[in-house]
Amino acid sequence: MRSTSPHEAVPATTPAASLVFTTVLSHGPLTRIEIARRTGLSSAAVTKAVRPLMEVGYLVEGVDEGARPAVGRPANPVRVDAGRALFIGIKVTGDEIIAVLADLCCRIRVARHVRLTGREPGAVLPSVTALVHELLTEADGFGVQVRGLGIAVSGDVDRAAGVVRYSPFLEWRDVPLAEIVETATGLPVTVDNDVRALTVAEQWFGAGVGLSDFALVTVGAGIGCGLVVHGRVVSGAHGVAGEIGHLSIDPLGPPCHCGNNGCVEAIAADPAILRAVRSATGRPVTTAAEALELARSGDPGVREVYARAGEAIGRAIGSVVNLLGSERVIISGEGLAAYDLFAEGIRDAFAASAFGTAAQCDVMTRPLPFEEWARGAAATAIQSFIGSDTH
Repeated sequence: MRSTSPHEAVPATTPAASLVFTTVLSHGPLTRIEIARRTGLSSAAVTKAVRPLMEVGYLVEGVDEGARPAVGRPANPVRVDAGRALFIGIKVTGDEIIAVLADLCCRIRVARHVRLTGREPGAVLPSVTALVHELLTEADGFGVQVRGLGIAVSGDVDRAAGVVRYSPFLEWRDVPLAEIVETATGLPVTVDNDVRALTVAEQWFGAGVGLSDFALVTVGAGIGCGLVVHGRVVSGAHGVAGEIGHLSIDPLGPPCHCGNNGCVEAIAADPAILRAVRSATGRPVTTAAEALELARSGDPGVREVYARAGEAIGRAIGSVVNLLGSERVIISGEGLAAYDLFAEGIRDAFAASAFGTAAQCDVMTRPLPFEEWARGAAATAIQSFIGSDTH
């Protein structure tokens, strides 16, 4: 029997406290002076925000052994106690569930993979619940409470309502996922789009730390895009901001499942590449690995398919940077396995479409293991726990 409620929250009850906590989480350890400089808060406001967080052990103060002696009170750095709380992150794909147990700094402590026998909620949800209980048992071994559960699903997800409006890969419509899983597990549940969840993890713990404006583009079964504008992950009025996969860049191009023609996803996502490779070669190619093998063996038709995919992605990235002025674009996803084949297309198309100084945007690749999608879900749970998603 767990002795305390999982619904306890970090006492970051003000926007200043939430800002201080997230700043230390992403950039710490930091002295109070450094916290004030990074947040723009006064020293008094920082002290007021830090005190209750230290009293309950979420922030701790330690002597910096490398610091030079200073006159007056020593400037001891403040850091997050990563082991003070644990979180579960779950990514549901069309084929499997990936689950992680992560600490407060979103470091993965335990990871689990379970194959799915079916995609309908009735088949998926019992597996999710079983995985959660398995990881709760693991958490007991650490002697630390699990304070939240994040679930990441592809498609149109209403985070505020906790509802999966439409997930094409799972063929789910209007599934009240947060409510169902919260009832089954007793944990506070955050449900978000998988790319937005991964973007939160990159913003707080990855290649987006310290950037107020960046984009994360994921390439693979679909083409996704998470956007951070003025320091906030953007979901838009209808929850579908950043859908660059459905930018129609070639009106005469192949039909997309969304109903339009020539969308980036209809040219550059894995299913589109496989269709184009089959058309170019007449071979019954069914996996990305087979298509890659043909391209790397020098088949000109297949190499052209990848070149066209790279061009589509590069043009889409150019559109994002032209519109938002992003400082960095991070390209990730399982499709990076083919990056050597479409990198030149991305670079050339981005350079051609980026306007003026937008071309100075840092376009970088970041291969991530599949557990990172589940870690992204855990990051959204941490975000909800801290309350930074509401300030």
